[in-house]
Amino acid sequence: MSTQSRIVLITGANRGLGRNAALKLAASGHDLVLTYRNHADEAAEVVAQIESLGRRAVAMPLDVADSASFPAFAARLRDVLAARWQRDRFDALVNNAGHGVHAPLADTTAAQLDALYAVHFKGVFLLTQALLPLLADGGRILNVSSGLARFAIPGYAAYAAMKGAVEVLTRYLAKELGARGIAVNTIAPGAIETDFGGGVVRDNAEVNRFIASNTALGRVGRPDDIGDAIAGLLTEGQRWVNAQRIEVSGGMFV
Repeated sequence: MSTQSRIVLITGANRGLGRNAALKLAASGHDLVLTYRNHADEAAEVVAQIESLGRRAVAMPLDVADSASFPAFAARLRDVLAARWQRDRFDALVNNAGHGVHAPLADTTAAQLDALYAVHFKGVFLLTQALLPLLADGGRILNVSSGLARFAIPGYAAYAAMKGAVEVLTRYLAKELGARGIAVNTIAPGAIETDFGGGVVRDNAEVNRFIASNTALGRVGRPDDIGDAIAGLLTEGQRWVNAQRIEVSGGMFV
């Protein structure tokens, strides 16, 4: 990567794990481009927090489910990079945006399956494709998967299957982009206390206890656990880590 300030683009960074990762990256010296689908006020707050840390940040609207909008988004990003950083490339892409669906396989609807596919696989595939011309040689791509792609909890079949597809895609991206020196990895969080899935892990004491009792480190994950891991994986010291699935779950179901 360049010796200039590294610019990281994180999708879905106005809240949850994306927000936490953005702040951790800013604290470690990165500049940020954040995307958000709704809640521009939340995104603006994250930008303000990043700027209070002495880093630069821009928030851009993006619906990852709307792949037809990606070429226009890439064009806007090119303009933003030129205006804000006087550069034509950014250094790392974190494909984080997503949503969860909890439904038994027998009850999962075609609409739910299509929505998960649009965001978690088609969106990741085609957004990465659209942004490759703007990603610096020697850069990074980090795709966000889930521990649910390794262990099975009833009700998450559709969601986990999309994450499994992203893990395969990660290896192919690493192979095809290796000539440009771009390393591509997957980070797979375990259960985390956020508002994801209606905040069930955070707010349901029974669920929280169940997960903690099945985690080697004896608790559920916190956003800082994942934000720290993302920031760590994007450091220069991890540049030789490539084509890997790194689970960050505290040892769930080992």
